[in-house]
Amino acid sequence: MSTALTFDLARPWRTHPHETVGLGMLAFTAAIALAGAAASSSLIPGRDVSRSKSAALPALPDVNAIRPVAPEAAVKINNQIPFATGPNPAARPFNFASASTETRERALECLTSAIYYEAGQESLEGQRGVAQVVLNRVRHPAFPASVCGVVYQGSTRLTGCQFTFTCDGSLAHAPETSAWNRARSVAKAALAGFVQPAVGNATHYHANYVAPYWAPTLAKTAAIGAHIFYRWSGGWGTPGAFAQHWSARESDPKALRFAAISVPHQVVLPKPEGPVMTKMAGVQIIENNGKRVRVLFTPEARKAADDAKHVDYVERVAASDNLRWTLSAGVSQGDEKPFGAPVAAQVPAPAGAQ
Repeated sequence: MSTALTFDLARPWRTHPHETVGLGMLAFTAAIALAGAAASSSLIPGRDVSRSKSAALPALPDVNAIRPVAPEAAVKINNQIPFATGPNPAARPFNFASASTETRERALECLTSAIYYEAGQESLEGQRGVAQVVLNRVRHPAFPASVCGVVYQGSTRLTGCQFTFTCDGSLAHAPETSAWNRARSVAKAALAGFVQPAVGNATHYHANYVAPYWAPTLAKTAAIGAHIFYRWSGGWGTPGAFAQHWSARESDPKALRFAAISVPHQVVLPKPEGPVMTKMAGVQIIENNGKRVRVLFTPEARKAADDAKHVDYVERVAASDNLRWTLSAGVSQGDEKPFGAPVAAQVPAPAGAQ
């Protein structure tokens, strides 16, 4: 005997309540899965990278990957790299939001250091470009979310610092006051919202007298002074990729500087022409496959450099009075003879003369 299967399509929960509940749960699970798939598609670079930190981030170029060529050849190589075509929108102004005075001062100190040591002799626009790159990195998920974190990234590793002044011994030398104050004013303006529009969303730069291997792989956006600026190609270089928020926390710059100075660093350089010096106080220079050299800086090397006796050029040669005056930045001495023909002495006018 067979039992007829009855199924009310209008109200299935009356005839088959268990099956209806099961189908409902299955449909709900499928909807969640579809929503997850849609969200994951938004992680494609160039769309909305702020929704997940698990998206594959672009690899950072090796700052030590420099072609072993002379400065003149490097300039020619760099000139052959075309500027990127298409839009080059300016970056968004930096916003401190809510932060303590101490946090603001720390960010200002770190950004000033980057500007001073990286572009201390550059024009005002060149210094603004360096400041913009640092702040662009703060907003990009491939970098730390703080100013000091960006500036000192990799400074405590044997190799791999992102800004060479944090691992080549530059921090051991006290800055010159006037140049430091100039860099500080540029940093203060950038942190207050000033934007250098020419560099756009650039996250990398290098001096024009060196030719990094990685330069042709990025989009060349601007050349200001002695620096050439680049952004990532593809989605990671578009404004939508700069979705990381500033952490509103900054590490102590003094502690970061001390740590960077205390850790020995190996800087890989192109092999120079001629013999390679392998012995120096506190420094170890090692050839690498006969092509490049590694320079190991140590605290002992920095101390030896500081203790080295310096003799001015004018004291080592028979410099003329004119040369001494020129090299002294125009500061005249009390016993120095004036330039040009002697001026006739002023003779008092006779009494009664008009």
